[in-house]
Amino acid sequence: MPDLIQFREATYGVNGRALLGPLSLSVGEGERLVLLGKSGAGKTTALRLINALLLPSAGEVLVSGRSTRDWDPVRLRRSIGYVIQEIGLFPHMSVEKNVGLVPRLERWPAKRVRERVGELLQLVGLPPGEFGRRLPHELSGGQRQRVGVARALAADPPMLLCDEPFGAVDPLARQELQIEFRSLAERLGKTVVFVTHDVREAMAIASRIALLDQGRLVFAGTVHEFNAAGDARVTALRDLL
Repeated sequence: MPDLIQFREATYGVNGRALLGPLSLSVGEGERLVLLGKSGAGKTTALRLINALLLPSAGEVLVSGRSTRDWDPVRLRRSIGYVIQEIGLFPHMSVEKNVGLVPRLERWPAKRVRERVGELLQLVGLPPGEFGRRLPHELSGGQRQRVGVARALAADPPMLLCDEPFGAVDPLARQELQIEFRSLAERLGKTVVFVTHDVREAMAIASRIALLDQGRLVFAGTVHEFNAAGDARVTALRDLL
């Protein structure tokens, strides 16, 4: 499986203080990599290096074989789907318009946008005839998060970046969303980098877990390998999370 994302000794620091790295880590096409760790471990910093919201202080990050320094940042970011905790839906736009935002920015024909929006709303369990014209405030938290997932998938990006996306919904809806999200990512073959501090969520979603602590990579491996890891530092962090 070719690597879609590569961190090559990537470091990011502010005022001489390293927040992340040096980090060497690859994410293969179709893989679901969960970045797991406590607050301040460097998870979100790593995520922002992928879409060039941050550029490495040293080393490099490659997306599709090209350094993030060499990408047009707008093109790079539009090639990525985002699922975030606050969802970021535009309150004055209907569900249909929120989901179709990026395809419209990419100048898709109106008919193609409508078809894509309808397909995705069905996919996330929100039939367009019932939910398409609603405004975000007319939805539950779990429904808004489903709209966020549909919007992230709208332009059919090869990868999704997810920053604690289900943290603001109630525990029952969160568990449902985790199961649905993993199933969708598997069926659609999407590459996912997912940030969380929740061990159970990591194990529910990941095909591989990367455990970070104080900006350093402590462990990278499958869920089974993570559960079986006997390293004292991994065990201590796993018990804390």
